[in-house]
This record gives sequence, C-alpha cells and structure tokens, in this order.
Amino acid sequence: MSTQMPAESFHHTPGHGNLSDDAAQFGPPQTQFDIRYIAAAIRRSLWLIVGIMSATLGITLVVTLLQTPRYSAASTIQINDLTGRVLGDKEDSADVTGGAAWDTERFLKTQTDILRSRGLALRVAQSLKLAGNPAFYKAQGVSAPAAGISAEDQRNLATGLLRASLNVDLPRDTRIVSIAFESTDPATAAQVANAYASEFIQSNLQRKFDSSSYARNFLAEQLEAAKHKLEDSERALNDYSRAAGLIRTDGTATATDGHREQASAGSVTTSSLLQLNATANEATARRIQAEARWRAVSSVPLLSSTEVISNPSVATLISQRAQVQAELDQDRATHLSDYPSVRARESQLAAINQQLQQAASNVRNAVRNEYQSALSAEQQLNGQVTRLKSETLSEQDKTVQYGLLSREAETNRQLYDGLLERYKTLNAVAGVSLSNVNIIDKAEVPGAPSSPKLFKNLLIGLMLGAGLAAITVFLKDQFDDSIRIPEDVETKLGLPLLGVVPRDSTGEPATALTDPKSPISEAYNSLRSSLLYSTTEGLPRVMLVTSAQPSEGKTTSSQAIAAAFARMGKRALLIDADLRRPSLHRHTGVESDRGLSTLLTSHDPMASAVVPSGQDNLAYLMAGPPPPSPTELLSAARFEQILQEAASQYDVVVIDSPPILGLADSPLMAALVDGVVFVVEADRSRRGSLKASLRRLRTMRPLILGAVLTKFDPLKSGNRYSEYYGYEYYRYETDEKEAA
Repeated sequence: MSTQMPAESFHHTPGHGNLSDDAAQFGPPQTQFDIRYIAAAIRRSLWLIVGIMSATLGITLVVTLLQTPRYSAASTIQINDLTGRVLGDKEDSADVTGGAAWDTERFLKTQTDILRSRGLALRVAQSLKLAGNPAFYKAQGVSAPAAGISAEDQRNLATGLLRASLNVDLPRDTRIVSIAFESTDPATAAQVANAYASEFIQSNLQRKFDSSSYARNFLAEQLEAAKHKLEDSERALNDYSRAAGLIRTDGTATATDGHREQASAGSVTTSSLLQLNATANEATARRIQAEARWRAVSSVPLLSSTEVISNPSVATLISQRAQVQAELDQDRATHLSDYPSVRARESQLAAINQQLQQAASNVRNAVRNEYQSALSAEQQLNGQVTRLKSETLSEQDKTVQYGLLSREAETNRQLYDGLLERYKTLNAVAGVSLSNVNIIDKAEVPGAPSSPKLFKNLLIGLMLGAGLAAITVFLKDQFDDSIRIPEDVETKLGLPLLGVVPRDSTGEPATALTDPKSPISEAYNSLRSSLLYSTTEGLPRVMLVTSAQPSEGKTTSSQAIAAAFARMGKRALLIDADLRRPSLHRHTGVESDRGLSTLLTSHDPMASAVVPSGQDNLAYLMAGPPPPSPTELLSAARFEQILQEAASQYDVVVIDSPPILGLADSPLMAALVDGVVFVVEADRSRRGSLKASLRRLRTMRPLILGAVLTKFDPLKSGNRYSEYYGYEYYRYETDEKEAA
C-alpha cells in the first residue's frame, strides 16, 4: 500500500516551477528553421502555390506580348581628368580635378550629371531638329502635339522625351561612360546616342573658352588698379617713417606666399624689450621653482623633506644608520649595555647621526642659497624690463600711424601678388585647349530589340510568383492555429508535448483501449510515463484533463490515464466534473444516480457516491444529476473539500472537466489542482480557439503539465511521423493478426 499524502498538500501553489509556466511568462518558443516542416506546409498548400505561380506567369506573358518592341543604341566616351592645351608650339596638360582621388570621383560624377542635364538635351534637340518633328515623336511612342503649340513648348517636349529615354552609365574604377538611348526606331536610337557624344564634347570646349576669356579681361583690369594702390601705400609708408624718425629692423620671415617672403619688422627698443622680457619670465619661473623647493624643505622637519632624503649622501647615511641600528639591536639582544661591541656600535651610530644631520643641513642650505640667488636675478631683470617698457610706450605713439600704413601696404601687396599669379596662370592656359573627352565607340543601329525580353520577364514573373506564394503560405500558416503534427504543440502553443495518441481506424477508441498492444494503449502508456515525471515532485496527486472545444478526446484520455495508473497498482479515482453534459457514464457503461453534484449540494461523505469500475484500483465519481447552476457549485468551498478528501484516499485523482471556451468551470477547477493536462485534437480547424483557451486558463495561474495530441493520423502527416512514433510497426502487427 502506498503512503498517503496529507490532504492539504495536493493544492498547486501558483508560480511553482514548470516548463509551461516559463512558456506562459515568456511566450511560445521561437520557431526554428525546419526543412521538413516547410516541405509539409508546401505540400498542404501545393495547389494554392501552383495557382499563384501560374497566374503570375500568365499575367507576365500577356503583358510582355502586349509591349511595343524598343531598341537601345549606345555610344561610349572616355572622360580624362587631364585636359590638353597647346602653348605656342608645344603641347601641355593640366589636371582639371585637383589631383585628389575623391576629386576625380566627384569630377566624373559631375560630367555624367552634365550628360543628363536639360542644357545638353536642348543642344541635341537643336542639332537634330527634333522639336516639332513628327517622326521623332512617333519613334518615342507619343502622339504629335496639337497644331499651334509654341516653339518653347515644342523644345520642352523634345528635351523631356530625350531625357526620359537617356541612360548614362559610369561603372566603378573606369572613365568609360556609356551613353544609351532607347526608342522604337533603331535608327533614331543610334542617331541620338551619337549626337549626345559629339554635343557633349563641343559644349565642354565652349564652356572652357567662354570662362577663360572673361576671366582674363576681368583680371587685367583688377591687376592694374591693384598696382596703383600698392605704389601709393608704400610711398606713404616711407614718407611717414622718415618724418617720425622711426628706425625699423627686419625680423625673421614668418610667412611665404608663392615665391615671395613676407618679413615682420619692429623697432630696436621693442626687440630689446621682447628679449629681456623673455629672460625675466624665465628668471621668474626659476625663482618660483626655487622658492617652492625652499618652502618644501623649511616647512617640515629636516629629515622629513623629500629634497633632503633624495640626496645621495643623505640616503647613504640613512642606509648605514639603519644597518648599524640593526646590528646594535642584535647585540643588545644577546649582551648587556656595557658590552664592548654594544658600546662600539653606539658610538658608531652617534657619529653617523651627526654626519647625517650635517649633510641634511648642507642640503637645506644649498636650496636656500639657490632660492636667494634666483630672487636677486629676478629683481634685477624686472627693473630693466620696467625701464624698457617706459621707453617702448613713448615710442608706440609714433608707431600707431606707421602700423596702419604698413598693414595697408602689406594688404595691397598680397592682393597684387595674388592677382598677378592668377593672371599668369590664365595667360598660360589661354592657348587652344584640347578636349578631355574622347569618343571610343560610336552607336550603331541595333539589329534586335532590347525590350521586352520574354525569358527575363518570365523569370522575373516566376520569382515574383514564388515570392507571393511563399508570403501567402507563410501568412496562411501563421494565422492557422490548427495542430497537425506533434511539433506544432510546442511551436504554436508553447506547451510541452506529453504524448501523441493516434486516430483509431475503427472509430471505437474504448474497444482499442481494451487491447494492451494496440497503438492507442501504447500511446497512453507513454503518456503515463510522462506524467510520472511531469513536476519536480513527480506525479501530481490531483490532475485536471480539459480541452478547448468538445469532442477532442478529453473524456477518453481521462479514462485511459486513470486506468493506466490503476494498472500500475496506484489507487485511482476518475471524477466526471462536466455537470452540464456528462459523458463518463456513456463511455464506461456504469450508471449511478449519485455523483459529484450530489456531494456538492450535501455534506455526505465522498464514499457514498464513488462507484467501482470493475478494474482493480480504479473507481469512478460520476457527474450526478445536472444542477441548475454548475459554476456556482464548483466555485464553492465544498468542491475543494471533496478534492482534499479524494487526495487523502487515492494516489491519483483524474478530473474530466468541461471544455474551456464559453464556460468558467475548467479555469475555476484548474486553480485547485496540482496539474492540468490540455487535450488537443489533431488537424482540427479552430481559428484562434486554442490560444484563447490557454489565455483564459492561464488567468488562474495553474500548473499546466503539457498537452496531449489526440486523433493523430501519422500517414496523413507524412511517413517520417509514422516511422518516428512507431505506428508502422503496430499497423504491421495488427495486419498480421487479422491475416491469421
């Protein structure tokens, strides 16, 4: 006989450790990438996928056949970052980008933008006389404008068509630019592409010539004016310096502009003041440093100063004193104070202390002398600086006007030198410039259309159809919470899988449970093993079996679980708690006019309503007469008392409860039991009922042990599930028995 557990220990404590609690807290585990699961999803939606891809390919084919063939012609040009110039009788080259790599990239990008510009399109339209040309409009697939349209509107229309059909491509790491033009007329495409290349070269040369001519004329005028201003400012500077009697000395060169050095100038008095002031500053720094050292030495005991201790002589004496002191302490430990060696070392220690005191005093005196010397030097230099300051201040009144005239002359000189250098540069490049753009390949009349391309369009349509089908299947799978395979229990519900019960081919699961070798019996035996270790304490004493909707195998599972534990020798009690539509009596054939409802409305002992099942260690507590308000009865304290009494008399108590959706009975009972087994019927459409049921159930914070997948057809879900769960073996055994 098994040991009875106290009645109060059966109740589940909220928050008790379990995998289902973790799943409820953190949500379902993330779906892993499973090739076989994807293959199963594709197989379920194969006709949908085929239909979407076929429709996409059909639409692509129709659209391609209805398109007008277009031809593309391309000319290629080379854009160099060096432009050639003819200087007299020789040829030179100049960098038009600035030399930097990023400038080269920016220059090439600028040239491609010029090719796409409206100005160049207008030059091409004028060169080919495309404005108002009906043939050009027809070639571009547009109707000719109405009569009476202005010339400006015709040019705008032509340039718009040119820019819309133009494609300029500049690959990376190259200076070869491809100019492609697309049209329904192959000859027009080649003609326009070649016109773009030639007009680009001509516009480039025209811009250079116009900008160079204007700049030279402008600079010549500015240079002449700057020259006169420079001469006047320098003449005024010299006249004032002579009249004021200022003697200026040239300083060191401080700036360089081209090949001319600009020198700074000053008076003799100012130069002397600057040099003497720098020397006085250095003397002040030395005095401050010496004073700081003297204060540091004089403010502390003699042998506590860092300056004194860091002296090599003092450090040596301190080391010797420590050594003699150690030897003296050693002798005193073994001899009396009048012992010769003790007295000798005491004398030696006194001599060392005297030497140490003298050396420390010498160090401190040296620091004081250094400070006094630095102070005297500082005072003398400050006196000389004060004298020169008065002389310099009297001279500054005369140098104010000189400084103004000097800065004006220097500014005019810099302006003149800059204009002169720029004017020389423009004169150097004023020769006949060569174009930095060369035509590599001229456009030829294309022999085949460039678009539409049937194979390419069909391939794109196939890819789009595959993508659309994949998205459709993915959304269909995400919004479908039907549990088809065992892996769906964990991925879609976030619950541990306790067991998988196959579908009975005869439609009589109760008959199949009587055969211990049937697949259903073996499945429930496996479920029994899972329940034995479903919690940290082992088998739950009181467990509730429920489901989201009716007819999912809840009652059969409850009966099978209780019978399986009874066969193990555990005393099991099966309670039919579905007070609205009880079904245990139909499954077992056991009738009783008393049951759970009788106990809930009275104080009779539980044994008065328990009936034997005909199987050892297994008893039933039927639902009893239907009460008018089952929810109120189950929420009363009497129901908890009945569960405590059952837990004290039986090893395992299994409760067959009503479905969760639409009823409050199961969540109420789930809060009072040690664990909940959630029954899920395989391949049943629910449209969110499973997740809604779990949300309602988890509001009571029960201990959900896991889920049981019932009525699972392994052959319908694929051979790998049939072989994995062993059903092919059982089918083989059954077929052999039937054949025999």
